[in-house]
Amino acid sequence: MSTAVAPRAVITGWSAVSPYGIGADAFAEGLRSGRPTAAPVDTARWKVPGTRAHLVPGFETREVLGKKGTRSMDRVTGLAVAAVGSLLERPGADRDAETGERAALVLATTTGSAASMMDFTRSSLVGDRPYDVDPAVMPNAVMNCAAGQCAIWYGIKGPNTTLAGGRAASLLSLNYATRLLSSGRADTVLCAAAEEYSAARYWLERHARGAEAPGVPLGEGAAVLLVEPADRLAPRRPRLAEVLAVRTRVATGNLVRGALDACVRSALDAAGVHPRQVWAAVAGDAPGLLGHLEREVLTEVCGNAALDRVPAVGRIGDVSAASGSFQIAVLLATAAGDPEAAGRIAVVTSADRDGSLACAVLRLGGAS
Repeated sequence: MSTAVAPRAVITGWSAVSPYGIGADAFAEGLRSGRPTAAPVDTARWKVPGTRAHLVPGFETREVLGKKGTRSMDRVTGLAVAAVGSLLERPGADRDAETGERAALVLATTTGSAASMMDFTRSSLVGDRPYDVDPAVMPNAVMNCAAGQCAIWYGIKGPNTTLAGGRAASLLSLNYATRLLSSGRADTVLCAAAEEYSAARYWLERHARGAEAPGVPLGEGAAVLLVEPADRLAPRRPRLAEVLAVRTRVATGNLVRGALDACVRSALDAAGVHPRQVWAAVAGDAPGLLGHLEREVLTEVCGNAALDRVPAVGRIGDVSAASGSFQIAVLLATAAGDPEAAGRIAVVTSADRDGSLACAVLRLGGAS
């Protein structure tokens, strides 16, 4: 009796809205230059103490996307819509295949827009009556607003999913995307992640971290991957990376090290890869002790050389739920400039302080 093997998924395109600017080219150029992106925050605008952050330069939703349909759009939605648009408008894009009935969208997030949720709730509490709220703002307070707006703007009519998983959300979304393809629910998946900067997020992070890593500045942005099934890929379609395996674990406290080690090794086993074959290991750079632990585990499993081949995602700040997608973007941008990267193995990990752990194994160049 034979068992059918689900076809693997291939990343065929990517783009980003990041502290380096809008688009994949801006992100890749920023990585090559190594220029810093942290800058003092306008305390009057953001209503936070004097601090530094990695903001998308000059990003104003209505200026980037236009005035139509953006009057009440919040920042995280604007970032997500802009990132998806930059992917769909890239050279060589196939809008017929990447949008429409057979295209899906999966968006990774922490909570959606914490600022919109808090502002809407506050307006109900401070108004003369609880229902004195702006109905145009209410959609922003729903976690899946950004994903819904991306679908509406670009005619993505397949499955539309929002996954809230903190720092692990991006890799969880990549895993979900591969399941949509293997089950035949979609022919292409836009796998996105977005995180905004706001006073609400600043204070939530400041209190959640406590005394641990108080000086790590927040970052913001959105990154999106185009994922397609390898067995139905057109001959001229780029094969940037093949998704060999994604595995997850849940652990907290003293159990994290062992669980993360097991997660990485399980993903490598599922991919049929020996740790010595790993060319690049990309850590999520979680603030504080968790980030140090993640790097220690990857060093033990994959070696120092693998960790040194790709720039740290932390150079654009703490982008939380978007970190995994940005890690893959960093990996793809680096591999594009290194002829030795083709066909090599990369490991990408995420570790969230609430206990979610994830590891993806990719083969660069999309060799099948």
